[in-house]
Amino acid sequence: MTGYKVAVVGATGAVGTKMIEMLEQSTLPIENVKLLASARSAGQTRKVFGQEIVIEELVPDSFTDIDIALFSAGGGISKQFAPEAVKRGAVVVDNTSAFRMTEGVPLVVPEVNPEALKEHKGIIANPNCSTIQMMVALEPIRKVAGLNRIIVSTYQAVSGAGAKAMEEMKRETLAYLDGTPVDELNPEILPCGGDKKHYPIAFNALPQIDVFSDEDYTYEEWKMINETHKIMSDDSIKVAATCVRIPVFSGHSESIYIETEKELTTQEIKELLAQAPGVILEDDPSQQIYPQALNAVGKKETFVGRIRRDLDVKNGYHMWVVSDNLLKGAAWNSVQIAETLHEMDLVKVK
Repeated sequence: MTGYKVAVVGATGAVGTKMIEMLEQSTLPIENVKLLASARSAGQTRKVFGQEIVIEELVPDSFTDIDIALFSAGGGISKQFAPEAVKRGAVVVDNTSAFRMTEGVPLVVPEVNPEALKEHKGIIANPNCSTIQMMVALEPIRKVAGLNRIIVSTYQAVSGAGAKAMEEMKRETLAYLDGTPVDELNPEILPCGGDKKHYPIAFNALPQIDVFSDEDYTYEEWKMINETHKIMSDDSIKVAATCVRIPVFSGHSESIYIETEKELTTQEIKELLAQAPGVILEDDPSQQIYPQALNAVGKKETFVGRIRRDLDVKNGYHMWVVSDNLLKGAAWNSVQIAETLHEMDLVKVK
């Protein structure tokens, strides 16, 4: 067969840039790549597979002859243009929240629920970055022992809020170290660009990601709850999340507590995770070996460690889970979905 014609929407953004890198490393047979962005970025070039590719302005006809379209340009853009891509025969993998909870749209982590891809009607949703790494770590356990409850606290990197948020953290850090008082740091973005107040992230921890919603949970926390139920096809699992932004550039960390149906030893859990696809077990307290955000940057895998029993609950266990939020949490999972569509013969070359 000849290769696929792939479009990257949002090619100049942080995730779009990583999508291009992941396509270059992918096993997906690719004939050519089209880079799409706003009119402001049109005319710029990016090197793809050693060739300079001119970025084009995103319009509906951009998807003529495209087989696979990877979207990461914001939910509004996805809602407007993903149906246009499908109308022209492309399969869309969308990295925004636009379609995640839409009925009939598969929400997919390839290591967890690839079979859901068989139900796609042109659009596949990439889950929230924090949900993805949690699913990769928990699915091997769920398969063997079942899951009754998940309580997760996230420690999320600033890159998840975009390039401008990373610049804000850098500016605040330098200013604070130079003696600028906290009340003069003048944050403009974090914890959430769309909310009323902004707080410094430098040397701080902000227990708010996205705006607050029902029951005083943020949208980010509701995403983790609802997406877990959809991905695992089980609304009976009790899920609670607290999502926190910390002053780390890249790499999300999570403290996860689970209660299983069947009792396992911690050694059995470690063996399950050591053999699981996409997981690297880093767990040796005697040698101070455990996952760290800094070490996960640039890697596609999800790292799991600090696995231990709860001291009070018989089937309760704790673990620490780390992954690069721009790769497994976004760009790499999207490209993996495309690879899986190819392997399952669910996408065709025009």
